[in-house]
Amino acid sequence: MADVMVLFLTLCLQLLALPVYVLSYLGLWEPFCKKFFFPFFMEKFVVIYNWKTSRQKQDLFRNMMEFADPSGKLTVLEIGCGTGTNFQFFPPNCRVICTDPNPHFRQSLTKSMAQNQHLQFDQFIVASGEDLSQVADASVDVVVSTLVLCSVKNVEGVLKEVCRVLKSGGAFYFLEHVAADHSSWTYLWQQVWSPTWKLIFDGCSPMRETWAAIEKENFSEIKLQHIHVPLQWTPLQPHIIGYAVK
Repeated sequence: MADVMVLFLTLCLQLLALPVYVLSYLGLWEPFCKKFFFPFFMEKFVVIYNWKTSRQKQDLFRNMMEFADPSGKLTVLEIGCGTGTNFQFFPPNCRVICTDPNPHFRQSLTKSMAQNQHLQFDQFIVASGEDLSQVADASVDVVVSTLVLCSVKNVEGVLKEVCRVLKSGGAFYFLEHVAADHSSWTYLWQQVWSPTWKLIFDGCSPMRETWAAIEKENFSEIKLQHIHVPLQWTPLQPHIIGYAVK
């Protein structure tokens, strides 16, 4: 019965989003989404998201300087940096390298850099999380990922790249929305939303069990919590937060 309900509601939602499906079929939606819609949407959405998660982000990044090198310098690589929404939470004077597969975030990112003069910005690399070849092995103290692993093509591939670029004893910080408990109503709605959500929001999947991939990776220590972020009317409320040490 539940499967029938999911199918019916999914089809109803797809019908409502029919213009987007038509544009996608014609090959017009993806370039429009990447260049215009998604950067615009994220610039607005992250304001709400930071308001909802400000305390959690402050707590998450509070101990980041513990992973600085012996000279006290901290190099941070943020993958999928988007609009630079995390910059305000990073410790002063750390060196920040940014990567994102979408070059159309550059304008918002430059604005965020100008607003966060307490940081030293190195470069913006247009690259996917699965291919960080422009970043040398064991060259960064910290890697940061927030709302990124939901949309990458290969979570395990990204985590392998994270481990490659991290120095021994470095840390991977994450805050990601994930799949809900399979017995919950939230999970049912995630199933309903999933096809249309992925299409509209540039591949973002609301149903990934990202914690399992992190726990399988060869980290020496993992501090991970499941939390609830009150993002009403979205399938994104279940989250994981924490960091893993190489």
